[in-house]
Amino acid sequence: MSQEITVVAVVKAKKGQEKIVADAMAACVPASRAEATNIQYVPNRDLDDPQTFVFIERWASRQALQDHMETPHFKTLAESIKDSVAEPISLRILQPLVAE
Repeated sequence: MSQEITVVAVVKAKKGQEKIVADAMAACVPASRAEATNIQYVPNRDLDDPQTFVFIERWASRQALQDHMETPHFKTLAESIKDSVAEPISLRILQPLVAE
């Protein structure tokens, strides 16, 4: 079985802080996609709840995700939104049950 994982990270912005969160998420994209172990890194906004943002990510392994979370660009993202989020980030780390 492949070690590849899919990550779904949900970020809930405080009311009025949506632009700060959206801009910080977008700023993290180029460097994250440039990581050798990144397969997919897409920030999204919930159409029915504009305060909710969802990252859909694919990484070569769980260790690759851990390494990503130690990068300067990820730490910058986390620091820049810490006062703008309404609740802790919800993180789901997934692995396919069957191969594609």
